[in-house]
Amino acid sequence: MNKKALTETDIRTKFITPAIVGGDGTKWNVMTQVREEVFFTKGRVIVRGKTVKRGEAKKADYLLDYKPNLCLAVVEAKDNNHAVGAGMPQALEYAEILDLPFAYSSNGDAFLEHDRTGGSAVLEREIPLDQFPTPDELWQRYCTAKGLKPDEIAITVQDYYDDGSGKAPRYYQLIAINRTVDAIARGENRLLLVMATGTGKTYTAFQIIWRLWKSGAKKRILFLVDRNILADQTKTNDFKPFGAAMTKVTNRTVDKSFEIYLCLYQAVTGTEEEDNIYKQFSRDFFDLVIVDECHRGSAADDARWRQVLEYFSSATQIGLTATPKETKDVSNIEYFGEPVYTYSLRQGISDGFLAPYKVVRIGLDKDLDGWRPEDGQRDKHGQLIEDREYNDRDFDRNLILEKRTAIVAAKVTEFLKATSRFSKTIIFCENIEHAERMRQAMVNANADLAAANPNYVVRITGDNSAGKAQLDNFIDPEKTYPVIATTSQLMSTGVDAQTCKLIVLDKRIGSMTEFKQIIGRGTRINEDYNKLFFTIMDFKRATALFADPDFDGDPVQIYEPRSDDTVVPPDETSEDDSTVSEGATSYGDDCHDASGDDGDNRGDPPTKYYVDNVEVRVATERVQYLDEGGRLITESLKDYSRKTVRKEFASMDEFLTVWNSAEKKQAVLEELATKGVFLDELADQVGHDFDAFDLVCHIAFDAPPLTRKERAEKVKKRNVFGQYGEQARAVLDALLQKYADSGITSVESLEILKVDPFTQHGTPVEIVKLFGGKPGYLKAIRELETELYRKAA
Repeated sequence: MNKKALTETDIRTKFITPAIVGGDGTKWNVMTQVREEVFFTKGRVIVRGKTVKRGEAKKADYLLDYKPNLCLAVVEAKDNNHAVGAGMPQALEYAEILDLPFAYSSNGDAFLEHDRTGGSAVLEREIPLDQFPTPDELWQRYCTAKGLKPDEIAITVQDYYDDGSGKAPRYYQLIAINRTVDAIARGENRLLLVMATGTGKTYTAFQIIWRLWKSGAKKRILFLVDRNILADQTKTNDFKPFGAAMTKVTNRTVDKSFEIYLCLYQAVTGTEEEDNIYKQFSRDFFDLVIVDECHRGSAADDARWRQVLEYFSSATQIGLTATPKETKDVSNIEYFGEPVYTYSLRQGISDGFLAPYKVVRIGLDKDLDGWRPEDGQRDKHGQLIEDREYNDRDFDRNLILEKRTAIVAAKVTEFLKATSRFSKTIIFCENIEHAERMRQAMVNANADLAAANPNYVVRITGDNSAGKAQLDNFIDPEKTYPVIATTSQLMSTGVDAQTCKLIVLDKRIGSMTEFKQIIGRGTRINEDYNKLFFTIMDFKRATALFADPDFDGDPVQIYEPRSDDTVVPPDETSEDDSTVSEGATSYGDDCHDASGDDGDNRGDPPTKYYVDNVEVRVATERVQYLDEGGRLITESLKDYSRKTVRKEFASMDEFLTVWNSAEKKQAVLEELATKGVFLDELADQVGHDFDAFDLVCHIAFDAPPLTRKERAEKVKKRNVFGQYGEQARAVLDALLQKYADSGITSVESLEILKVDPFTQHGTPVEIVKLFGGKPGYLKAIRELETELYRKAA
């Protein structure tokens, strides 16, 4: 057998897999311990203009499990024309991402091992095929390196909950669960998990609790939340397997006969001592306390959550949050310690588990320039307006410019009409009164749909029971109404709006924590309802917080149209708008307190002025988007494509070599698409008559493009198919015409032979016979392609 002639797949089947499972099959169990070609990310969602595609997902050749959900090693394979260690860089990259202790590379001759445990004197070593380690050998080496004792190992190997449906934790959830369980097994008692909104924190918490509970390491568990809907959702969804062992504390009564307690912290605490019913439990009643969304209360020294935690200080405590709070007064890390694991918004977008987003920034003239009343000017109620400069800190708080509200509603409506008027939309306002005025303005701007269904636009705020009753309908993907929700604080957290496609910011946001939470309302992906990305429309420069170093998930696009421009982001920005204010600062301490849902709470409320006769206009709009590395860029689609192609191909000659050697040109185009080079979008700008080859060469290497028709005519003039019979030449001429009409990918498909004019020459089988059979036909197609691209344009 000539190993050099074998494909990578052959090398895996014939040499690597048999070496892993052992000659007698007694090493790794191929059914339960060996997983091949494992995709562990989804592939980043790439948005360019109107085109949305997924990039390439990360795939490991082998993952080796000691037991389900306890993976020990990754193996990367190469064909035998590569060295034994050629796959090691990729194996190490995947081992780092997946938090695995061992990485291997093989070409079918031997294995190269890299020990990441830190417990081996030799970091890398070559291993003969027949000496690949067994599961028990790797597990023992791992436990020894970690210093795990027998009682700690018993907890570490405790099974996950499995409902038999085949649902498995995502790779980052596995890391979070395993690291947390391992740390608790080793005796750590304060842990912090940071996971972006929409990445399954509650499911992660469930598996942690399940494994600790089933192993007997923890017997009574308290799960604290700060919103009733979160407790109810947790009980009926992720925590349902706990069954009769679980209870939710209600009516301020305590029943000590359960093992798993779900609790709204407001239900067990209060300003009066008799309201602190958590003290009905002994201090050592719980041995595990988990605090969901711990940034909202437990970080502050004087918070009521902190009082509960300190009362149960003997328990192991885990904080869960998407946005750890770190200020001079409040700190999650000071209390819980450094995060045991962090899965950021940026990583979630990069992996394709979270939706990317465009940003439309709209600057209104009065927001940017301020406004000063004329001498003696009164508002619509006859109040004399205080003579001073008013700015966006005042608008919709103590100065209401009614035409400002109307123009915001008009721009939001313009966007929805240009995209979809039934895209779920959340409009964040300064306070409840502002949310009500915005509801009215949106109703008037969408009078036709609001008349057809009164729930087309609703206000969902803390004081509005009718609006809150519509919250479940809003977040239900199967319910059409409500479509648009106006709010101030109530919907900024704890709302799983899977199909929300537009978030409007018409409130000042001074807190990075609140900003991330609001962005998180749109980051969930729901492919069944075509929700792969969303748009943020920003009227208050809140997205200046993108420039804050604490922000970890930049947008795919930011758009700032001028007053006469469409509000829908174009496929590229103009050169005049190609810079971003990277130095934009976040709002300082003088920003309003965003913690409440009722506007100003700072002493006596200021006088409010209602002005209905001051014009407000759009001054600026801008769009930006993310590159594949998660960096914020403003360059045009052409510039981005040029850089990306040149990164892949150093010269036009190199591109020509790859193009001409490709068995199918479509494979080259698909590879470019995974990098964000979308030829359909480029064709919109350059022209639809050009071949994909010419688009790439023109954009990336400044080659003058030829149309498909011009290329086809050049081939015809060269009369290069004289060796074929008359009927075969007629088929090739028809293929050239199809190329001229629709491009090279149609020519490469055998399906083309089933349509006119080819049916005039017979069935596909009969046509192929004109060339002496399928190999001869495919050879003719390759010759045709060679002639089409013989000379660079």
